[in-house]
Amino acid sequence: MKGISIKMKGKVILAYSGGLDTSVSIKWIKENYKMDVVALLVDLGQPDDLKEACKRALINGAISAQIIDAKDEFINDFIIPAIRGNLKYEKNYSLATALARPMIVKKLVETAEKEKAGAIAHGCTAKGNDQVRFDVGVRSLNPSLKIIAPLREWKLSREEEIEYAKKHGIKVKVTKKTPYSTDENLWGRSIECGVLEDVWQEPPEEVYEWTKIIKGAVDFEYVEIGFDKGIPVTLNGKKLDVFYIIEKINTTAGAYGIGRVDMIENRLVGIKSREIYEAPAASVLIEAHRQLESLVLDRELLHYKYLIEEKMAEMVYYGLWFSPLMDCIKSFVEESQKYVSGTVKVKLGCKNFTVCGRKSVFSLYDIKLATYDKQDLFDPKHSASFIKIWGYPYEILGLKGRIKSEKLTEGDS
Repeated sequence: MKGISIKMKGKVILAYSGGLDTSVSIKWIKENYKMDVVALLVDLGQPDDLKEACKRALINGAISAQIIDAKDEFINDFIIPAIRGNLKYEKNYSLATALARPMIVKKLVETAEKEKAGAIAHGCTAKGNDQVRFDVGVRSLNPSLKIIAPLREWKLSREEEIEYAKKHGIKVKVTKKTPYSTDENLWGRSIECGVLEDVWQEPPEEVYEWTKIIKGAVDFEYVEIGFDKGIPVTLNGKKLDVFYIIEKINTTAGAYGIGRVDMIENRLVGIKSREIYEAPAASVLIEAHRQLESLVLDRELLHYKYLIEEKMAEMVYYGLWFSPLMDCIKSFVEESQKYVSGTVKVKLGCKNFTVCGRKSVFSLYDIKLATYDKQDLFDPKHSASFIKIWGYPYEILGLKGRIKSEKLTEGDS
């Protein structure tokens, strides 16, 4: 199916990953928009050979290919808020790809302004979430920039894309035998397409790279993670940058197969999709952080924060990072972290982990109130009065006959 042909002068900045979609987009944009393509690859800690990917972009027709190292900015401005917010979309997905998109958008807009480009392009499909994140992000930061999305205008199946690349000598790593679409950054890896689209079929082991199981079924080990105001700062007692803590846990926990997610996900565009994720460090760090919060935050703050976390995760997923509400939510989450400092002990085992210890100078756990032994300082005489006052509204409703209960029938116990 042919794309539209529109003459546009100048440059377009392409959000380039080195994958199939963005590789074929270079040639398509040149043919249909007659624009010079600048391939921009943002380094977010993905394990790929980025220099090799840039070489392929030039071979495939880009006038230049740039790598921007944004790892520190990604960690400070996106991953740390995600840890502090315990962010998981639909309680499973740690939002690695979704968090990366506003970071990439920011660099795309900055580069477009620097290069005096009139447009930004991406390789997102018409049924995915990323198109929303890119488009809304760009329009929020610089509404004057045009947006080109070849795969929305040029409908090809993944097999047809591979055939198109082969026909035009476009160098890509994907083949019909391994048709998976993947996305990676420091925070996680996503895998789609191929046999994974059959929701009844178990994902083949070949799709996993970060969580290849090399530990035995009876193997286990402990790791201790230290937090300062909600930010991981130590691993096993050693002070490390957040980047290295994430990198180390990805490797250590990944060897046990920890961090795999297989879920049916509700996309923003209204369809369900089957998604496979690998996120060892994200899984461990978010749960460790959540358990530390349970130790140091009071009940009302903790419970209200659950609601904020769910909304924040949705907004990340929906591409609304650059919005007034997100700014307010981030401020709330940051304020909630003043006392979230301490150490959490995690036991890693085959395909699973458990938080088995936590300590903090800001702990609200008082063993003299919680214990049932002789040192118990809890006065049981207060409980009856507390329960009486707590239950007054429902007692009055009962007296007025406004509490309805089904009568027990024969056979009920």
